[in-house]
Amino acid sequence: MSGEPTSERSGEPRDEATLAASEKGSATMSTGYPPEVRERLETDAKEIIGRYPRPRSALLPLLHLVQSVDGYISDEGQEFCAEMLGLSKAEVVGVATFYTMYKRKPAGEYNVGVCINTLCAVMGGDQIWEELSEHVGVGHDETTTDGKITLERLECNAACDFAPVMMVNWEFFDNQTPESAKQLVDDLRAGKEVAPTRGPRRLCTFKEASRVLAGLPDGQAGDGPSAAGPSLEGLKIAKANGWEAPKAEGSTE
Repeated sequence: MSGEPTSERSGEPRDEATLAASEKGSATMSTGYPPEVRERLETDAKEIIGRYPRPRSALLPLLHLVQSVDGYISDEGQEFCAEMLGLSKAEVVGVATFYTMYKRKPAGEYNVGVCINTLCAVMGGDQIWEELSEHVGVGHDETTTDGKITLERLECNAACDFAPVMMVNWEFFDNQTPESAKQLVDDLRAGKEVAPTRGPRRLCTFKEASRVLAGLPDGQAGDGPSAAGPSLEGLKIAKANGWEAPKAEGSTE
């Protein structure tokens, strides 16, 4: 063994310049960001990368980071991620195009997702989608002309006990109707203050939500109840009847 540095992907040798780009960010590659934006991105990216034993493991949060600046995964953002992590742009694009939370074109200030999976659908989710889409004049993954709303059909919001459910920038709006959904979107477009059903008191923008998903907290994580109403009924019944989960075999607890 020569001790020569190798890539994490295939074990082929990597030169010192590539390693330096991975660890520090290279000044030889221009991503097109203004200097002050680039400086801020690098500072945040290095903090995020430092949380992982291997730099490439930070790709998902770094994609959210550039999305928090651009509102989508831009070419500049892809190049920035590749540069900071010592990856090829093709590797970054392959990941960015796999996950629906990464947008391929500029998203609206509020990403409004309507659940149309089985339970929400039969409880009215399909009707909400049809009426809301007609109301705002856009379809799936399309954005209103004022740049305020991107509409999205979601397969599941993991909140079936509050069906039908919508999410705005990944915050819950429970027990919706076509009328309440349209009013919600109208309020967002008018700039009115809107609070989620559960969670923080303030609804953040899509870019702000992307920054949180990058692992940079906004201080709202502890706001509001995370579970309420139907979600707690099973727990109440179990406590009233003294039910406990079966202990694992050999457990002394």
